Amino acid sequence: MNRTPKIAIIGGGAAGFFAAISAKQHWPNATVCILEKSNKFLSKVKISGGGRCNVTHNSPDIKELSMAYPRGSAQLRKAFHQFSALDTIQWFESRNIPLKIYPDGCIFPLANDSQVIIDCFLNTCYELGITLQVQQVVSKIEMHNDGVSIYHNEEIQNYDHVIICAGGHPKRSSLQWIENIGLEIVEPLPSLFTFNMPQNPICALMGTVVPNATVKIEGTKLSGQGPLLITHWGMSGPAILLLSAWGARILAEKNYHFCVLVNWLDQKKEDVLRQELLLTIGTHGGKKLANWNPTPLTNRLWTHLLERAGLSSDQRWAEIGKKAINKLVSTLLNDRFEVKGKTTFKEEFVTAGGVALNEIDFQTMKSKKFPHLSFAGEVLDVDGITGGFNFQAAWTTGFIAGKHALKPEKSA
Repeated sequence: MNRTPKIAIIGGGAAGFFAAISAKQHWPNATVCILEKSNKFLSKVKISGGGRCNVTHNSPDIKELSMAYPRGSAQLRKAFHQFSALDTIQWFESRNIPLKIYPDGCIFPLANDSQVIIDCFLNTCYELGITLQVQQVVSKIEMHNDGVSIYHNEEIQNYDHVIICAGGHPKRSSLQWIENIGLEIVEPLPSLFTFNMPQNPICALMGTVVPNATVKIEGTKLSGQGPLLITHWGMSGPAILLLSAWGARILAEKNYHFCVLVNWLDQKKEDVLRQELLLTIGTHGGKKLANWNPTPLTNRLWTHLLERAGLSSDQRWAEIGKKAINKLVSTLLNDRFEVKGKTTFKEEFVTAGGVALNEIDFQTMKSKKFPHLSFAGEVLDVDGITGGFNFQAAWTTGFIAGKHALKPEKSA
């Protein structure tokens, strides 16, 4: 290739910047540009993690890391051998971005500010000579034997290789320009969302956090464990978000109308709790139910659950019989709530769906049909649970896409 090769990245988000940097570092003689449709880059990185940016998860074991992806687990497991969570940590720290590992495994920049990540990407692009263009709306791409034509802003530009990092989209129509070239698109659906419980009295306890709860979708095998947050519209927190990720398609089929079963005491068993309650009656029988809370739950939630069990807060422990004990055990370990609808995280939305995984060679991130076209990030039918996993998928797929962009197909 005598002339200077040209590589274009469509999408100026996490995967797009990582792909561009990787492409320029692996192919320094190529010109690399990022085409972003909006008026700013890395907007999702900016707001992620409450503005702190959960860059990855502390998962040094690749098999364990890959299990955090409801869709794309097997494919990413292979990809992580080229760029893992440990590589992510080293990448940022080598660029003077110290990171901090939290007890739950989440990893944030020590500065607790996503802007340091954004500045790192922008500065690296400037140093490498990567061209950054905003407000570049791509309407069409055409595949050729020797490259790709991009139609954007009423212009046509030809490139030797194109990496599509267009992010997740809630509507299939947004991916029509990709589908038009003959690639299979899996119907996009929300993957991370909270559960709406309209007018349920539990919402009066908004702000209450249960550190460890187990939540199940009634009639399925879906189960989520972890902190549960009661909100003014229903329930959120890691336990709920786990369920929404793993159950994305099942819950969509139910039109987001289903019932959940909540074990407020994590995975405590019925016989153990029953013995604890009987012991409470024996040792604190003269105390009112409201004044002696034998659980780790807040007194506010405890009082509410007593009411759900049909018990009066003014009753004394010695006054409740076997029937009341049974009802209280059922409420604490198998509380049932009706869910009607969902709430997504707006700009932070994560989707299941996108370019079908069978279209992509995850060793190179290239299209199996079109060797001059690659994909990275959430535009693929890949999504992870909360905790930095979606960014890790973006870094990994972006790195690989850039690394193999100009490699002949036979040596990929």
